[in-house]
Amino acid sequence: MQLFFTDRRKVWKVGDVPGARPADLCELLDRRRIPTGTPILLDEAMRPVEPLSSWFRVIGQQGLDAKTMRAYAYTVLMLLNFLTVRGLDLRLATENDVLEFRRWRREDAEETVGEATWDRDAAAIGGLYDYLAQVGYVSGRPWRATGRGESLGSGVSRDPRVRHMELDQYLFFRDVGFGGLEPGGGLHLGFRGWRPHRNRSALELALMTGMRIQEWSTLLLPELGLTGGRRPVVTDVDLAACAKYGRPRSVYVPRDAMELLDPYLLLERPGIVATAQRTLRRQVRDLFVVQRIEGDGTRVRGVLEGVRVTRVMKDMKPGLRRITVLETGGGLDPLALFIGQGGRMLTGSGWDRIRWRAWKRMKQWSVHHSAPVLPRRCWVFHDTRHTFALRLLIFLTREALGDVDSEQTPMATLLDHMVGNPLLVVQRRLGHAHPSTTYRYIQYLKDPMREVDAAFRRWSAAGGASYVTVARRLMNLEPAGATQG
Repeated sequence: MQLFFTDRRKVWKVGDVPGARPADLCELLDRRRIPTGTPILLDEAMRPVEPLSSWFRVIGQQGLDAKTMRAYAYTVLMLLNFLTVRGLDLRLATENDVLEFRRWRREDAEETVGEATWDRDAAAIGGLYDYLAQVGYVSGRPWRATGRGESLGSGVSRDPRVRHMELDQYLFFRDVGFGGLEPGGGLHLGFRGWRPHRNRSALELALMTGMRIQEWSTLLLPELGLTGGRRPVVTDVDLAACAKYGRPRSVYVPRDAMELLDPYLLLERPGIVATAQRTLRRQVRDLFVVQRIEGDGTRVRGVLEGVRVTRVMKDMKPGLRRITVLETGGGLDPLALFIGQGGRMLTGSGWDRIRWRAWKRMKQWSVHHSAPVLPRRCWVFHDTRHTFALRLLIFLTREALGDVDSEQTPMATLLDHMVGNPLLVVQRRLGHAHPSTTYRYIQYLKDPMREVDAAFRRWSAAGGASYVTVARRLMNLEPAGATQG
């Protein structure tokens, strides 16, 4: 069996094939509602393996993103291979077979997985068997319900790993790691990085807005009002397709983040675009060529796969944003805010390479007297989101306490509480679906280790017998004339 994934772009790029034109094939995908990234499992004769291929199409139509569908497909393929070795299939598998597969994934596979990955695998297997039962292929899930319901998952609720930066750590990350400066702020003449203004402005945008990497790295120039030579001071960005789970929300971009974009937009980006012109012209057939920006910068009209279309920018997915360029008359200008070589939007892996190079520089400079303390593990872009959340929560909490102290009444009104509650404000800013997700940040408002040190500092200095003193006495290491007691 072979696993494939649908891709409209590849269908369009392959050109005419005997008996079908690319446009006809793309129309067929649209008519059957087969999203890009939908898995297809084929047998040796290149025929779809049923009922798995039908299930893949169903989860694609349910709106699962391509990354999740790919993970589900590989999980199911591993389960099939595991059962085949045992001379079984999905219909004959018993509870013991499925539990043995779980043990193999967790303990015996060449590359074992943790609880979080297994929970995703369990969701895929559970969804598959629910579908098989729905179509009458099996009578139901082969495993029995437990105290956690009918899930194969671990049942473990995991708190998010929240790491936040202090100011000196962030500036070291931004200026030394990404910007190539020395810890004291001077220019490092030995710096051999690429596009430091772009990288610094991207990190500043991530911190000041609290956006996830898929949100800030896929922004288009019109969404920030950066077309036609305009330089807005502040702006709001509407997120939808690029937000987590496609959950719409509005993000405020402050003045400082916009100002730090200027050196990149004026000094670096024009050179990248000019160098990429030949590449872009050669690939123009595969691009979404925008001829006009409409709706006060909210819609674009152009040619995509040979057809004139109009798209609402907030509903454009990352894949489409990466190939969107503006026909200026003098060349093709990528509409992506952050671009790399070739004029294409930087991918997540591209940003990761930049981050790791920055981390390497930070480690090299960590011995400098002005360098802050670095964590044991490399900073990730999501740490800027945690920093944004915690700083905002601390500020709003102090503001709320000040407002209550200034009131004549002992408690603010219910309406004021509902409107200005710090947790609810941060929840809206971060785009969390549930307040409980934001509530987990409270435990990180103070460093618990510092609290422990502070709590017992007076104890250890009180003159009583410490553990070290007791050990020395037990081992007869106490100096002569030591006080007994």
